[in-house]
Amino acid sequence: MKTTYSILTVVLSMMIFAGCQSLTEDPKGTLTPVTYFKTQSDLDASVTAMYIRLARDGGWGFTSKETSYFGSDDYTTDPGLNKQDMRDFDKLAGGSTNQSMVSQWQGPWETIYQANNVIANYDKVTSTAELKNASAGQAYFLRGLCYYYLVRTFGPVPVILGTIDVNDRPPRDEVDKVYAAVVSDLQMAKTLLGTQLEQGKPNKYAASSLLADVYLTMAGWPLNKVENYALAASEAKSVIDANVYNLNTPYDKVFSTNNSSESIFALQYNIGGGLPNRRFGSSNIPLDEVAVDGSSGWDDVYPEIAFFENAPKCTRTDLTFYTTLKLRQEDKTTFKLVPWSSAETHAQHPYYKKFRAGLNGDGVRETDTQLLSIQPSTNKATDIIRYPLVLLCYAEASAMASAPTADSYSAINLVRKRAGLPDLATGLSQTAFRDAVVYERAYEFAGEFGVRWFDIVRLQMLPKIIAARNPVENPIPTGTNISQKYIAPIPYTEMVRNPEWQQNPGY
Repeated sequence: MKTTYSILTVVLSMMIFAGCQSLTEDPKGTLTPVTYFKTQSDLDASVTAMYIRLARDGGWGFTSKETSYFGSDDYTTDPGLNKQDMRDFDKLAGGSTNQSMVSQWQGPWETIYQANNVIANYDKVTSTAELKNASAGQAYFLRGLCYYYLVRTFGPVPVILGTIDVNDRPPRDEVDKVYAAVVSDLQMAKTLLGTQLEQGKPNKYAASSLLADVYLTMAGWPLNKVENYALAASEAKSVIDANVYNLNTPYDKVFSTNNSSESIFALQYNIGGGLPNRRFGSSNIPLDEVAVDGSSGWDDVYPEIAFFENAPKCTRTDLTFYTTLKLRQEDKTTFKLVPWSSAETHAQHPYYKKFRAGLNGDGVRETDTQLLSIQPSTNKATDIIRYPLVLLCYAEASAMASAPTADSYSAINLVRKRAGLPDLATGLSQTAFRDAVVYERAYEFAGEFGVRWFDIVRLQMLPKIIAARNPVENPIPTGTNISQKYIAPIPYTEMVRNPEWQQNPGY
């Protein structure tokens, strides 16, 4: 996981395996400067390779994909142990030499280069237009998705939309240019992708869903293009009106089954194929918890106390947080149940219940009174876009575009109903309604891949979050310039390879 790659290095070999896609290794999945795809099989191999570069451990397969998002209140980590990389960002003190953060850079860039190969060569393949367009549509979608995460995480980055020489050193492009590329890619994906639902692959609705989120983000910091609220609402409404997705899956089952009725786009994982998801299971389990078989938790990720205490009282909250720990006794088969705040616990924090089980228990196997086994690798798909994100995007964007409407209330109330909450009070001002949606999103997506952090960034909420922070949390150094902590530093190795670049302020 600590191997670093230049964004200008051509990926010469890769394993081809992912979820429901082919698990067969195929070296033709990667182009060289002197070859191009001949058949649809060649093209399919390269499309699958895009997902692998993104989903693996060096990309989005482990907690490291969220390292710089630990400044959020829904993420914290142990004050000691081997958690320094995450702890530094939790303290808003992360630096460019942070090794875990490299995954946030490396996975997206390797995927972008593979996508560029597909886009540059798909039309040369001997195949049907439908199949070629589907391949290209996936490439445009993933390239847009990766640039979206890169620009929100690191700010200005090079916009590279074609194959380049390994010796080239392109400059970092301004944020507005990166967003323009993201929007263009997702609009192209919409035209090329169909409406069919296929596990692990984006469709037209996924492109619209992501585009809605992009427009919503562009309406906030740093671009502050408030005219994009209307565009976000329009894209989200098109997905809602399609009536393809729903919230009929119980909240806890969303996190213990794959590709539920609300899953719009998810990365697929397969332990047997060598592609485990290590964001569920051990990573979320208290160090104090040891199973009958001797396996134990890693204590990597849990919520800050203030975030937990401010949660609404509802079924969703009960299913989200783990508040009673199981402490194995000397006989190794019986367990003592203690509250999270007990002095008998190591961290005295609540944990996340929804990330324990993995896929039907392949992370943690347990009963109400006993831990049977705790595993770090699961087959659980990672939902990048869930339908509630679309509903809440529509609610906020439609309200901010003019004023809260009946449809705005209807969208947020669908999410609240599944959570076990009453309808939102009517008559709220535009700002109060927006704040209610942001609050709802915080707990609907608690601990989920930066959703909360990106809201904090676009709405510049760090001072408010820090003011509410419990004093027992990892301390933020005195004199920290909070305004410079909304984006992460460019990894040190990339700065060395690109001497003309200027590091982000504050690093």
